[in-house]
This record gives sequence, C-alpha cells and structure tokens, in this order.
Amino acid sequence: MGNTPLEQKTEDQLWVEYRRSRDSKIRETFIKQYAPLVKYVAGKVAIGMPHNVEFDDLVGYGTFGLLDAIDKFDPEKGVKFKTYAVTRIRGAIFDELRSIDWVPRSVRQKTREVEEAVGALEAQLGRTATDQEIANSLGMDEDEYTKTMMKISGTSILSLNDVWFSGDENDKVSIGDSIESPISLNPDVIVEKDEIRRVIVEHISELPDKEKKILVLYYYEDLTLKEIGQVLEVTESRVSQLHTKAISRLRSKLTNIRKGIV
Repeated sequence: MGNTPLEQKTEDQLWVEYRRSRDSKIRETFIKQYAPLVKYVAGKVAIGMPHNVEFDDLVGYGTFGLLDAIDKFDPEKGVKFKTYAVTRIRGAIFDELRSIDWVPRSVRQKTREVEEAVGALEAQLGRTATDQEIANSLGMDEDEYTKTMMKISGTSILSLNDVWFSGDENDKVSIGDSIESPISLNPDVIVEKDEIRRVIVEHISELPDKEKKILVLYYYEDLTLKEIGQVLEVTESRVSQLHTKAISRLRSKLTNIRKGIV
C-alpha cells in the first residue's frame, strides 16, 4: 500500500496511513476535501446571529475544529469522519464565540429571565404556556414579548451547544447533539448519556407542534430557517422566533431537572 499514489487510495486507506505516518500530504488532502463542511457548519451557525458576527470569522473558527478533528480522528471507532468532524467544527466555533463574549450582558440577562418565567409558569400550569401567559408573567404585552424573543434569538443557537452531560472530551451531550444524529458512545457512560438524551427527546416531544417541527427540520433534516418557513408557510422571522421559544422552553425544563440527573 505504501507505494500506491495517494489519489488511488480509498479514504479508509488514507486514514489508516495518516494515523501511522502523520503524512502532511495526506493531511492536506483531508483539509481540502472537508473544507466545504466547515462552510456548511458555519452557514448553519450564522443563521440567527447578530450582524456583528461575520461569516468569514465563523469559517476561521471552524477550520481550527476541522484540523483538530483530522488530528484526533480514530477510524477504528466505527464513526464516519464527517459525523465526528461536524461536532468538532461546531464546538470550535461556539468555543470561540463564548471566548469573545459577543452576546451583550443585557440580552443574556433577558434570556435568563424568559427561561425562568417559562419554567416557573409551565411547572405551575402543568402544560405548555401560551405566548400571552408568558408575556403576562414578564409584565409585557404580546408585541413586546415578540420583540424580546427576536432580540434573544442569537443566544438560543449558542445555548443549544451548552453541555448537559460531560464524561471525557469525546463524551458530551448537548441539546443539539440529542436532536441530531447520534454520535459514538463510550460504554462507560452510555447509561448516563442515554438518560440525558431520553429526557431531552421527551421534552422535545412535549413542545407545541410547530416548535417541534422547526427543531426537527433544522437540526435533523438540515433545512435553513428560510426553507423551514416555506415548508410551514410562515416568514423566516417567525421561524426564528418559534425556534427561540422552543429552545427557551427546553432549557427551562432541563434546568429544572438537571441537578437530579447529572
């Protein structure tokens, strides 16, 4: 195999060769092959972000995740590289966004207030709260509540990647991971991870129908918010608002139960 030109080897053969030799030419081949994946992930993250977050910056952050994925990927674990890399790329982007602290403190505070209000209200009612009920509990009219949800929409995408369970660095569960295709599991932590996933999936199933559809279409079917708007016959801004509501509900539910599980 050593004498076969790179371009004639299968990807599986290249991974085995790279793990053995750390050949820079093979690494370069993988970087070129998977560069579009970085743009794809960055494009998904960019949706709903404020205008001061540049797409090119997200691609730059994501590239570090791709390089990390190439260096740490183990083909013997039976996971496709693309699946592994998406998690690493997205993680690198969100790590960098957190470190530059791009969310204004006032927006962060408002996000917490909404989540706490939703959590308290739904625990009291024993059902999903309506927009009017949530607005009332926050001392707002419905129009003001709608504007608030649009303002905090960028943070909802970031908060999906907050870790709700953590074993070693390859064994983490976020809400986003639970909606998307499952990643490889370490047998030592499979029970705890499955429990967290089960709870997240259970709470997703309890969401209002449109919010549930948006999460599935966005995270599982990989549609953009604009495409989801066309499917559901609503505007893109309405989809963004419903997405934010869904995440606020999920986070408030998980915050209430988190200490009992983790």
